[in-house]
Amino acid sequence: MKTPKLLPWYARKAGIPIERATTLWHEAVREATAATGWVGNAEYWGEAINAFLRLLEEEKEHFCAPCVTPFVRSQNRLWRLPLTAMEDVVSAVSASWQRYSALARKAA
Repeated sequence: MKTPKLLPWYARKAGIPIERATTLWHEAVREATAATGWVGNAEYWGEAINAFLRLLEEEKEHFCAPCVTPFVRSQNRLWRLPLTAMEDVVSAVSASWQRYSALARKAA
């Protein structure tokens, strides 16, 4: 059975691998089939998506994926700090050089 097109989005939102989300979708389809007894009607698909979202929430609670994004961003800023400082120094020297050369042209 095909998976929903939004499955990668749901997986990314929950922070779990797409393969695991696909497994959860198949489990939700089995639960929906057992609950409704029908396949393909609106009640079946509603039950399938509700079961999938419930399973996704349960998986998200058990899946331990620490959020390292703030740490990586701060490290990136610290790594770029010398480059930013050098850029500021070069800009200041360039502005000073342009002012000096403009004064030298006026004096000549």
